[in-house]
Amino acid sequence: MDFEPKTLSQVSQHSKQRVEFAEPPIRKPLVLLRDTERSLRLKTVEAIAPLLPAETAMNLGESSQSADEFLDALAKIDIDEITDAELKPARILVGLTFIGFGGLMMMFLRVYLSNLHPELSPVAQVRDYWYQYVWFMGLGVAGLAVLAREAMRPPEDE
Repeated sequence: MDFEPKTLSQVSQHSKQRVEFAEPPIRKPLVLLRDTERSLRLKTVEAIAPLLPAETAMNLGESSQSADEFLDALAKIDIDEITDAELKPARILVGLTFIGFGGLMMMFLRVYLSNLHPELSPVAQVRDYWYQYVWFMGLGVAGLAVLAREAMRPPEDE
């Protein structure tokens, strides 16, 4: 046994020897989504199908095959090739959806409060249900922000 301390040159020789680790294969996000969903879905269908009636189990199998086909088509999409101009309609739709859902839920809240709590004044209604008002107003404002951001984008020359 050698109990003598190592010199600095001996230590530096060991540190120069680097171990190369294998890099994991880089998979696209949609391929990863497809594979993960497929592995979970197939195990679930396999476990549930024997417990269901024959017709329902057959429908479940057909739905699983449809999901496979859809996710295979989705995995073929290359996200890096999607241009900003192709995303413009989706961004506008998301903004309008936020605004519409926020306004619709605000109206449902007003109808709910006026029908089920008519004894409360409007100030008391807002005081008691401020949390819902804030959520629905926040959705509408978020939608307006998305639309405003889209309107301020410089037009693309195609």
